Amino acid sequence: MRASLLKDTSLVVVKLGSAVLTVDNGQLDVDFFSRFAAEIAQLIEQGYKFVIVTSGAVAAGRGVLGYQQVPATIPEKQACAAVGQVRLMWQYEQAFAHYRQVVAQVLLTGDDIYNRRRYLNARNTIATLLQQGVIPIVNENDTVVVREIKFGDNDNLAALLTSMVEVDLLVMLTDIDGFYAEDPKVNPQAEFLSLVREVDSDIESLAGLTGSSLGSGGMISKIQGAKKAVAYGIPTIIANGKRPGIVGRVLAGEEEGTLFLPRENRLTCRKHWLAYGVKPRGVLVLDQGAAGAIVRGGKSLLPSGILKTEGSFGVGDPVSCHDEEGKEIARGLSNYAVDEVDKIRGCHSWEIEAALGYHSVDEVIHRDNLVVMDD
Repeated sequence: MRASLLKDTSLVVVKLGSAVLTVDNGQLDVDFFSRFAAEIAQLIEQGYKFVIVTSGAVAAGRGVLGYQQVPATIPEKQACAAVGQVRLMWQYEQAFAHYRQVVAQVLLTGDDIYNRRRYLNARNTIATLLQQGVIPIVNENDTVVVREIKFGDNDNLAALLTSMVEVDLLVMLTDIDGFYAEDPKVNPQAEFLSLVREVDSDIESLAGLTGSSLGSGGMISKIQGAKKAVAYGIPTIIANGKRPGIVGRVLAGEEEGTLFLPRENRLTCRKHWLAYGVKPRGVLVLDQGAAGAIVRGGKSLLPSGILKTEGSFGVGDPVSCHDEEGKEIARGLSNYAVDEVDKIRGCHSWEIEAALGYHSVDEVIHRDNLVVMDD
């Protein structure tokens, strides 16, 4: 199965976790960088292209600044990231220079994903680097983004890059062999799952039982990242980055790690961005009829089905649509600001002008700007 699934793979995102990049004391593993660069350079000669998503800045900075444990405060973590990012990129540059491969640093924040214009600018930059034969090395800008340091969203960033740059495969490398039903470091007899057909609630629950020591995201973050990637139709593999030659064996279709199968009814690039790349600025609570029309009928959202609003949002801002029980069922871009929605909610389309004094469009969210969220 794997060989046939991956036979046309060309562009690959490889995500490297902190546990792969460092030794036990938190210092960067120089030998790993040398091995990894040699392997990637050889695969590039075979025609593959790579985008590397790297963790490790905070872990590397900890070692330089003398922290034995993860710092307790956000400013200390950010200071570690600032120091560590320099050392991290220097290691990549030195390792790949032996093979005449040029690398580029790309630092992103959540805003670079949420904002459509900045998202497209980042996509164009990475695409240009790839065209020039440069290896983009992407990291969260941990010196300024508090949330990313706290939750370790490089796994999710790697997943979002699958649609941003139209890759063929996502490989997440960690310090265990793949996805287990339990933490194999605690229970050596834990069941290993070589194949996951669907990332459902059961799989997400199991992910809470296993993780890595140095990274802040753990297996939960990797499963969430895999869910995002397969939604765009991209196969995803979680494997052991400590094993030399692991990327080459994965690309050869060998039974390494855990394979997450791609969804057949994949989202478009824009709908993938709406589902996972935006940060909703408000909530629309819908009645049963409107919720059903969106989820089962693929319809636009009309004001008549809106029960109430939450948050503050303007025209064109992303909003989350919830059913009456509080479950998120969809996300989309609102054609009206929150104060306008409050005036027209419950109204039929022909009543909009009377409520507002003008009539822009019938739909609060058009179906082209609306994506149904999975359970």
